[in-house]
Amino acid sequence: MNRHQRFLRAALSLLFFAALAGCGRHDKGASQVAARVNSDEITVSQVNFLLARTPNVTKENAAQAKRAILARLIEQQLAEQQAVKAKLDRSPPVVQALEFAKAQVLAEAYREKLASALPKPTDAEIKQYYADHPELFARRRIFNLDEINFEATDSLGAALGAEVAKARSMQDVAAWLNAQGIKYAERRAVRAAEQIPLEVLPRLQAMKDGEIRVLNSSGGRYDVMQVVATKELPIDEATAAPRIGAFIFNQRAREALVDDMTKLKRSAKIEYVGEFAAEAGTPTPIGAKGSAAPKPEAPKEEGGVLGREPAPGQAPAPDMEKGVKGLLK
Repeated sequence: MNRHQRFLRAALSLLFFAALAGCGRHDKGASQVAARVNSDEITVSQVNFLLARTPNVTKENAAQAKRAILARLIEQQLAEQQAVKAKLDRSPPVVQALEFAKAQVLAEAYREKLASALPKPTDAEIKQYYADHPELFARRRIFNLDEINFEATDSLGAALGAEVAKARSMQDVAAWLNAQGIKYAERRAVRAAEQIPLEVLPRLQAMKDGEIRVLNSSGGRYDVMQVVATKELPIDEATAAPRIGAFIFNQRAREALVDDMTKLKRSAKIEYVGEFAAEAGTPTPIGAKGSAAPKPEAPKEEGGVLGREPAPGQAPAPDMEKGVKGLLK
């Protein structure tokens, strides 16, 4: 990433924060002043606006969080004043970043409005989801796992399956891969059921302690896994209900947004120009229904089943982008 790209990335982040903080700036008459920075004022409503969007704020640490937010707003205001003084607000990259930040805020406001009109999950829906996913709740387990993952080759499949079937340990698998001259990565981790991709979890639960299997052979990679040990740690329905409800609602909101965007695109006049005009057909956005776009690969140091983020929409979580990792938080 070159210097110009780093600037744009930083500008987008900072200006997006500024756009959020700027909400309520023009309503100073209805809000107390929290601080004055030269000729500009920072209001209590601005501090409270950001406080409501700050995670992990409790009654005990709210006062400290407010002071931290105000300190950041003061620094931001000072930097903004200097930027205007240096006429940076007229710089093409800054103007472009401001426009992009504004577009992001408006688009997110539209998404929130769309979601707010959706019905909340019923008790029956939550109860049914709990019953349909015992592997995540009533029969939830904690797995101590060893994994070896490596790139797949055309001729390796059958030989790998036979070798894994007779292997007594992961060391046997590693020794065989070394003999074949195949580079691989090893990983050991303790994972709860909700931290494992749902398409892998049923097969993993069917394995006995000490058993070794090839659990993934797609995406150009092989994942060989051994269940070293497991421990049952179920979650009762009352504990799981709030998380399930949040997940069902988020899933519903995502589907509603995809459907809405599909309708809007059909009714809009969208014209591709220049180099994009040569593309055949209209590209399907990643994540849309029917999209054939490949999923982003996990970073190499976090590769394999253990390092892979659970796919969104596969199990309950308060954040749709984090799979089911928030289940116990």
